[in-house]
Amino acid sequence: MASRRIAQSSVNWASLAERVPPNQKPNLAAFKTKSDKYLRSVVANPETPPKIDWAFYKKNVPVAGMVDKFQKAYEALQIPYPADNVTKLVEAQEKEVQQEIAKFVKDSEARIADFTTQIATLKALLPYDQMTMEDFRDSFPEQALDPINRPSFWPHTPEEQEPGAPNAEPHH
Repeated sequence: MASRRIAQSSVNWASLAERVPPNQKPNLAAFKTKSDKYLRSVVANPETPPKIDWAFYKKNVPVAGMVDKFQKAYEALQIPYPADNVTKLVEAQEKEVQQEIAKFVKDSEARIADFTTQIATLKALLPYDQMTMEDFRDSFPEQALDPINRPSFWPHTPEEQEPGAPNAEPHH
């Protein structure tokens, strides 16, 4: 199996640092230091191991067959690159998250439109400091005091009203 050589870090540290909260910056810096140290150690070694001069050892090692045995074992040695069995899971999870983000954006846009209409309605009202009780009743009939149809007792809170009274429901 052909191995892949790491030439440089594939991590975009600047982009990652933007997303890390301030209280986690020291942990990110420590992680980056460890990652850079590992990368330097990998890059310091050659991509392929140095060639061994087996003829030299056969000529200088007195034990017969020992060098041949080592050569056979060395050439049979295969260090496999780990199989990538997580990328598909990460990509599937990324698709799920993208769908959740799209749904959240759509829901947020609907909430923004609703809030914008509420803001427009409030801006169209008379300012509260210029509003009379009649204006308040006309603008907010469900919240205004109505002593004829819904009498209530001071302090006009739901807790202070008689049980079963028509105005016993809470005011918003």
